[in-house]
Amino acid sequence: MSNGKRLHVVQPGDTAWARRFRDVLAEITSDLGGADLLSEGQRQLARRCATIAIACEKIEGEAAAGAEIDLETYGKLTDRLGRALQRLGLKRQPRDVTPTLAEVIAMDEAERAAEEAARAAEAEEEGE
Repeated sequence: MSNGKRLHVVQPGDTAWARRFRDVLAEITSDLGGADLLSEGQRQLARRCATIAIACEKIEGEAAAGAEIDLETYGKLTDRLGRALQRLGLKRQPRDVTPTLAEVIAMDEAERAAEEAARAAEAEEEGE
């Protein structure tokens, strides 16, 4: 653990949830720029986030299977995960959905082609 080779004092085994924990932790760490850039506090917080995230995923799996879930617990976990991720510095990055000039031109051309096809079909119907 202290030499960076293990995540836990007692090895959790190779269960599906242990693998999922490692995957989620790796993704969070990657979002932060990589393990080599993180302080010990950030690494600790990232592990807590991964733990809360897989706890939420377990509950979501139960809900998807049709089981009743404790929404109070699920809500608390979700809220705590959001706050922990904020503390880590992760935040929602809005995507730019403004179309590029090329996309606008392509949409205009497609619209014109559709209008021309409609006019041609009308003219053909009138000619019959």
